[in-house]
Amino acid sequence: MTQASVDQEKCPIETTLQVIGRKWMVLIIRDLLAGPRRFTDLLQSLGRISPKTLSERLREMEARGVVVRRPYPEVPPRVEYELTDRGRSLAGILQAMAEWGKQL
Repeated sequence: MTQASVDQEKCPIETTLQVIGRKWMVLIIRDLLAGPRRFTDLLQSLGRISPKTLSERLREMEARGVVVRRPYPEVPPRVEYELTDRGRSLAGILQAMAEWGKQL
């Protein structure tokens, strides 16, 4: 069996979880749905996440095409993170999760 045929057999839910299923990713997306955010803003908003973990998750999300990193040529340097169209397409999933959570 080739890799292509294995990939075609994957459950769509499994595929989604491979993109957003790691700890903190959904909460990072939640924060970025409001618009571009700086690294320190995300750190403060998420509370218990370490800078190392946040950096790792943002890099993973950037590699998957969910987040874009925008550096600005300023002093001091400024970098913002923003959802791509693919990332914004997750809004409905997060809304459904929020609605489900409200019912508990």
